Amino acid sequence: MDLDNLRAFVEVADLGSFSRAAGRLHLTQPAVSKRVAALEEELGVALFDRVGRGIGLTEAGRTLLEGAREILASVQETRTRIDNLSGEVAGRLRLATSHHIGLHRLPDPLRDFIRRWPRVELDLQFMDSEEACREVARGTRELAVVTLPERADEALQVDPIWPDPLQPVAAGDHPLARCGRIELPELASHAAILPGSGTFTRRIIDRAFAGFGLQPRVMMETNYLETIRMMVSIGLGWSVLPRTMLGNGVVPLSVEGLDLQRQLGIVTHRRRELSNAARAFAEVLRRRTGTRTCPTPPSSP
Repeated sequence: MDLDNLRAFVEVADLGSFSRAAGRLHLTQPAVSKRVAALEEELGVALFDRVGRGIGLTEAGRTLLEGAREILASVQETRTRIDNLSGEVAGRLRLATSHHIGLHRLPDPLRDFIRRWPRVELDLQFMDSEEACREVARGTRELAVVTLPERADEALQVDPIWPDPLQPVAAGDHPLARCGRIELPELASHAAILPGSGTFTRRIIDRAFAGFGLQPRVMMETNYLETIRMMVSIGLGWSVLPRTMLGNGVVPLSVEGLDLQRQLGIVTHRRRELSNAARAFAEVLRRRTGTRTCPTPPSSP
């Protein structure tokens, strides 16, 4: 069974799209379709139902998916162990991060890393933290730098790097900004612009409100914090943002009894060996932030 064909099948199944899978694999869409067709011909079954513009897994496709993931993860694990024997920090680093962390936390560590380890091929994907954790659990990403879940999948190892306290905010001319100390029911009565309900950050917010028997009046949802800040700054509603994002027309609100905290950090798989490149990148993050360190990988030649 051809591994490239299996890999194409898994990407199409995970992304629900031949075109998106082609982008992820850096192939053309016809090339991905050809690989999936070759696998279907080899197995003698259809793996996808193609209805209109949508696709879905057949029963045979669902049966194959779990086994295909295990095969690809096992092959990758073996390759990693063999590559690590050389002691070199090189090869592909399959890294995932959120747009917010990529913009505000990673530029300096990434610059340090690529300067020190020039033989590493960085395969960086931007995605929501929740999706990044799923990809690490599936083995399609080796390491993620994301907002950490409060209750992680049992397969995942989480390593806090940055505390990231959250702050209720509004535009400077919003009625709430002129209220001084605000009671939570008053905040909940105003329109809010918040991250999507499935995100780790939104769960922190919703749980805090639920503790007082309240829920925010959500007018709009988006997972891009920079977009939320822009919409808050023009007065469309209040929100909750990292304190590092204050300014640019956004001011903090003082809310009685509301203390919102989240952690940013590294997510890896508990049962899979990290490549030398992944260990080196994690070490760069820890050294820059003064957190605990692991044994230093060998110096580049």
